[in-house]
Amino acid sequence: MDKIIDILDSIAYEKGLKIDDVENSLKEALIKTAEKMVDPTLRFDAEIDRPNKKLELFQKIEVVKNDDERLKEDGVDNYGNIISKENYISIEEAKKIDESLEIGDFVNYDLEFENMGRNAATILHSNFEYRIQRFLEESLLNKYKNKIGKTVSGSVTRVDRAENTFVEIGEVKGMLPRKSRIKGESFRVGDTVKAVVKGVNIDKTNGLIVEISRTSPKFLESLLKSEVPELKDEIISIEASARIPGTRAKIALISTDSNIDPIGSVVGVKGVRIGAVSKQLNGENIDCVEFSTIPEMFIARALSPAIITSVKIEKYAEGNEKGKALVTIPADQKSKAIGKSGLNIRLASMLTKYDIELKEVGGETNISSNETEKQNEEKIHDTASLEALFK
Repeated sequence: MDKIIDILDSIAYEKGLKIDDVENSLKEALIKTAEKMVDPTLRFDAEIDRPNKKLELFQKIEVVKNDDERLKEDGVDNYGNIISKENYISIEEAKKIDESLEIGDFVNYDLEFENMGRNAATILHSNFEYRIQRFLEESLLNKYKNKIGKTVSGSVTRVDRAENTFVEIGEVKGMLPRKSRIKGESFRVGDTVKAVVKGVNIDKTNGLIVEISRTSPKFLESLLKSEVPELKDEIISIEASARIPGTRAKIALISTDSNIDPIGSVVGVKGVRIGAVSKQLNGENIDCVEFSTIPEMFIARALSPAIITSVKIEKYAEGNEKGKALVTIPADQKSKAIGKSGLNIRLASMLTKYDIELKEVGGETNISSNETEKQNEEKIHDTASLEALFK
């Protein structure tokens, strides 16, 4: 115990914890050990004397009135715990020990931890280790909560039967669920995986787990920021993004400098920058559009490469609710606006947060973003049912 201060300092440094937290953990562990080894109904406290490099353990006895009922018999607190009369001393008896003592003060009796035996040392170690582990988990929890939306990378350590991929990310475990993996991807032990932090939670079996994703729009945004200095420096910002992972994505960009072209900067010379990001997403096509605070203009740009005749807002978007927009297009632009399997209109709707209905010039409403989404969901369901026959 004579080296306890040095040990505490070493633990705090190696684990990256605050020294106060480490000291409080030891004091709490020491009190719990004393309760177990001596008497759980007594009051104990501990102090760390840094100048003298000593750890002090003592029993606390409260000074009360001479006629206090607690001096006569044991009681029970509000939580049902037994309160021993040994925790109290009358003011008359206390004055015999120290004349300066008053009612409400405490008389402290020193205890020698070394005299409690080997079992006490084992219990202390177990209690102390448990509390340090809780502080470590809390520290890591806060650390990775601050990383939500940021990209991390690590090595694959395991792939389970449900095809969840477990990744070693620094000092914690990361889990990439199957649903958060880009279609067609598969990983083996030893592979390096890059993904965005989606959430953090503590699992009773596996401890701290960081959930990561490769399908989140935030992953696309994070990758772009790593490739485009203007995004990192916030000269250009991503106002909105939408993805159908592994297939196609749209991002809305705006520049704070009128001399900088947001789309040109993100795409890069001969598409080098956007190409580097697309490669990391299994060849996902990324469309860049210029953001506008005018909904009609933003919707028209989001439907590119189609050329739009007009946009009429029938219901404005509020909060998390989607608005509704009627878009008039020339007949020869219909297929471009809809896109292959309805991808273009669906992404435009996701990006702008408007349900988009297309209408040919001089004709009736042809198709809406809602219809294409439903058709796609039905198609996926039908395909899944067919695949199930061969499993």
